[in-house]
Amino acid sequence: MPNGRYSLHDPHDGTPLGEERFQCAPGPAGWRYVAKRYRPDGTVQGTTDLTLDARHRPIRLELRSGGWQVRGGALDGVHWVRAAASGTAPGEAVEAVEGEDRAHAFTGDSPAFLVATARLLALDPGGSARIRLVSFTGDSLAPRTLDQGWQLHSVQDHPTDSGPLPVEHYRVTDLDTGEVRDLHLTGDVLLGAPGIELEELDSPPNPRRPPGA
Repeated sequence: MPNGRYSLHDPHDGTPLGEERFQCAPGPAGWRYVAKRYRPDGTVQGTTDLTLDARHRPIRLELRSGGWQVRGGALDGVHWVRAAASGTAPGEAVEAVEGEDRAHAFTGDSPAFLVATARLLALDPGGSARIRLVSFTGDSLAPRTLDQGWQLHSVQDHPTDSGPLPVEHYRVTDLDTGEVRDLHLTGDVLLGAPGIELEELDSPPNPRRPPGA
């Protein structure tokens, strides 16, 4: 079970935004990722707990941030419940609000969602696909539906002490704004993306598994 740390910064001006400490591993359902996100002063900003099934669909999601909590999963689209985690949220209603969308999966601030989306799409080198996602970001965890285009630009083997490590290079386009991001991942670990850098990893990533394996 890899344990690691991502550093987070503003992708435009490099301002440090904190870090995310995580664990991830295959499990009985498929794959699970748990993490805590810390502000630059060391205080906890939020948590992520994401479980995928054998086909890389999000069967369980729990996010906490800014006094809010989101729980969700995929079933004929995606469904979620957003509520105040502590029972109070200044200036906003505290009752739980349910939501649903004919999207394929979730996304958010955590690097876990980039890994999960790449695995769900299961692209071959040179392949591309369009995907609809429900996003939960920031302290409010307010839902927003967006469409992205993903392309697996290339896969290159990098030598390591334990053998070649296949590194996948993706290009991700926000279809509403046209913004393009490049990201690199191997197995179930993101190596780098705008605003995200892998700083520590205590064991090799779990290898990529085909859907249903």
